[in-house]
Amino acid sequence: MAKKEVYLDNAATTPVRKEVLREMIDYFNLYYGNPSSFHNKGKEALDAIQSARKKIAEILNCKQNEIIFCSGGTESVNFAIKGVAFANKEKGNHIITTKIEHHAVLNTCEFLERDGFNVTYLDVNKNGILDIEKLKKAITYKTILISVMYANNEIGTIQPIREIAEVAKQHEIFFHSDACQAAEYLDLNVNNLGVDLMTLNGSKIYGPKGIGILFKKENIKVEPLIHGGGQEFGLRSGTENVPYIVGFAKALELAQKEREAESKRLTELRDYFIEELLKIPGTFLNGHSNKRLPNNINISFSDVEGESIVLYLNEKGIYVSTGSACNSKNLSVSHVLKAIGIPYEIAHGSIRISLGRETTKRDINYTIRQIRKTIEKLREISPLKFAKLK
Repeated sequence: MAKKEVYLDNAATTPVRKEVLREMIDYFNLYYGNPSSFHNKGKEALDAIQSARKKIAEILNCKQNEIIFCSGGTESVNFAIKGVAFANKEKGNHIITTKIEHHAVLNTCEFLERDGFNVTYLDVNKNGILDIEKLKKAITYKTILISVMYANNEIGTIQPIREIAEVAKQHEIFFHSDACQAAEYLDLNVNNLGVDLMTLNGSKIYGPKGIGILFKKENIKVEPLIHGGGQEFGLRSGTENVPYIVGFAKALELAQKEREAESKRLTELRDYFIEELLKIPGTFLNGHSNKRLPNNINISFSDVEGESIVLYLNEKGIYVSTGSACNSKNLSVSHVLKAIGIPYEIAHGSIRISLGRETTKRDINYTIRQIRKTIEKLREISPLKFAKLK
C-alpha cells in the first residue's frame, strides 16, 4: 500500500490546478507561434497574451499596460527595486525596507548599496509588524522607494499595506509590495491597497512555476533589466512564455474568485492546528495570532532542531519546511525569526506548516499525532534534556 502523503509546504510552492493545466495545454503544441510574428500563428499567441493581461488587469483594477510579465517573483522584485532606483537617481538614492523581507528584496537592496544607494532596514515588532511611526522617521528628502511585503513568507504576518501606502503618498515616494504569498487569500485591488508597484508569481497560486508579473503604475519610470526585442512595452525583452502567461491568468482568476471561502475554511483548520500543537509542552507560536495568512503556522519546539523534525516527518509522508524554501539549505537561524526576537535556541527548533486546497482535518489530525511522536522522540535523544522544563 502506498505511503500516506500530506503536503503542508504550500508557501514554498503549490501544485498546478487541473483547470489551469487545461487552459495551458493547447499553447504548448497547437497555438505555438511567436507573439511578435505577423502571421496567424503569431496572432493566436498575441491574442492569448492580451486576453490574459486583460483578465489580470480586471482583477487588480488597473490598466492593461500596467501589467508586465516576467519569469517569477524574484525577477519582478529585482525589476521593481532596481528599475525604480536606476531610473530615479536624480530624485534620490535612499530606499526603505524591513528586516523580514524575502531574500529577493534584501539581496537586491544589498546589491544597490554596493552601487552607491543607501538602504534603511527597519525593525518590526515581536509579531513581525512594521511600526508606521518608525517608517515616517526613516524617510529623508532622498527617499525614492519603500518596499514592504504584503504578507511574510515565513511567519505569515500581514502588514498594514494601506497605511504604508498613505505615508508613501504623502511624501511622494514610490511604494512596492511583494504580494506573492498574499495572492491566494487577500485583496489585490491596487487602488484599495494604494501600491505603486506589486509583485506576484504563479507558483504560490496553483499556477506554473517560472511566471510572474510586476504591476507598475504607468507614470512610474523604471530602467529595464533585460534588453532585447522590446517586448512588454519595451520594459522586459524576450519572447513571451505564452502557455505560462495563460496559466498564470487562470490561476489568479480562480484564486481571487474563491479566496473568501477558502480563507474561511483554512483559518478554521489553522486555528485548530495551532491550538493542538500548543498543547505540547515547550511549544511557541511565531508571528501574530490572527493578523496572519489563513494557511500559515510557524511554530517552535524547544530542545529540538527544526531540520530533524522535517526529516522525521518526511519519513511519515508529511512535508513541511524550516522556513523559506529559497533558503532551506542554509542551516543558520531564520533572519525573520531573528528579527522578531526569537531566542537562538528556540528559533533552531522552528518549522513552517502551510496549509493548502487539498488539506483536510483528517490530514491535520494525522500530522498532529506524528509531530507529538517526533518531538517526544527527538527530546529523548536531545543533549539539551527537556527534563529541565518539566
